[in-house]
Amino acid sequence: MSDRKYGQKGYQDSDRREKRARGPQAPREKKEGPRGRGLGAPTATVFRCVNCGTKIPTTGEVAFTDACPKCKTDLHTCANCSHFDTAARYECRQPIPERIAKKRDRNDCTLFAVKATVEFAADERRPPDDARAAFDALFKL
Repeated sequence: MSDRKYGQKGYQDSDRREKRARGPQAPREKKEGPRGRGLGAPTATVFRCVNCGTKIPTTGEVAFTDACPKCKTDLHTCANCSHFDTAARYECRQPIPERIAKKRDRNDCTLFAVKATVEFAADERRPPDDARAAFDALFKL
């Protein structure tokens, strides 16, 4: 009879390999080029309406009276501002004297900055309309 509590193979075996102490390792070689999803792909900085998501062509400035061409909502609002943050005091990262109640209504805030985002640039190539042409394009040499 064994003096072990469990008789399964491997339980408290003395022939286990002892853990080797690892010394300091040399730093790994860094691979050249972009890493990760989409790194190195063409990108574009765009401004989108917070209400409908339409791309708005701007030069970095939005006038007080500007409106979205699609849904006709105001663009000079807290929701379209880059400083808008629901976790911050008065929902703005900048020090403002009083809270603006309606974040999607036009306001005259002097700290307004366009909320621009970086997106993948659209591919200029259009897919062929014909299914056969699309299949042939896959295996084109």
